[in-house]
Amino acid sequence: MTSPKAPRSAASHSMEPDLAAPYSTAPYSGTLYSGAPYSTTPYSGAPYSGAPHAAARHVTARAHIPGIPPRPGDPNWPSRPPGPGVPPTSPVPGVPGFPPAPPSDPGPVPPTRIWLDPHADWQGALYERLLAKRIVLASGMLDDEAAARLSAQLLTLDAERGEPIRLELQNLRAELSATLTLMGILDVLRVPVHACVSGEINGPALGVLASCPHRSGYPNATFVLTEPKLHFGGTVTAVTAREQQMTRMLDTLYFRLAEVAGREVDDIREDARRGRVLTTGQAIGYGLIQSQETASRPPFAGGQPG
Repeated sequence: MTSPKAPRSAASHSMEPDLAAPYSTAPYSGTLYSGAPYSTTPYSGAPYSGAPHAAARHVTARAHIPGIPPRPGDPNWPSRPPGPGVPPTSPVPGVPGFPPAPPSDPGPVPPTRIWLDPHADWQGALYERLLAKRIVLASGMLDDEAAARLSAQLLTLDAERGEPIRLELQNLRAELSATLTLMGILDVLRVPVHACVSGEINGPALGVLASCPHRSGYPNATFVLTEPKLHFGGTVTAVTAREQQMTRMLDTLYFRLAEVAGREVDDIREDARRGRVLTTGQAIGYGLIQSQETASRPPFAGGQPG
């Protein structure tokens, strides 16, 4: 017969935990089971995380250096205002975000002197003097704009008084349409017009010369009969209509030249196709002009200079 077990003594060593005893937070100063001394660091009271080997977290402290913009992770990133009582850091020149320096005062502007050229408008003044003497100058290329300007000058002089007009033609070239425009103005003027040729006159510009009742040339003048060069494009119908119009305008020019020279229209057309060149003397014999200009200077005292 088994006797009842006696209760264990409190002083006896037992491996079973006492669940009724409270959990102690006092630091353990004993030794480990293996015999090595145990850490005496006080326990913080935080519960155990359960991870068998938790890695320690290393925190890197960052400090903001004045004068260098903050980087990601710095206390002032991104654009974090400074705390109370902390003055803002001033950026360094050359670093992005540094405000440019204010422009310096250029100071007073020195005065500028402008010298007016008394001869700046000499060409306009010269043309006015020529118009006052009833002389009209036509030179260079005669296009629609130049024809309108010459027509205005001729009509103005014709309306002022009944004295003759002198028309100077110097190295004149002309478009066919502009020539016919000026020919129409010359036909209706009430005062006589004296045309004088200097340099070279060619092509349709001869129609302007032929429309003046009095015609002459300087000794070095050259007269060239040529066909006008025309360039136009478009559809076949448009090109055909334009060609017919140019043919009628060209016939008007040739009829005027034939009437003045006393020749056949076919002869004028053939000479224009060949590009016939005439001197002043030959132009008189051809019938384009009536005379040659002579010197109007008074003779030298005591005979010709040596």
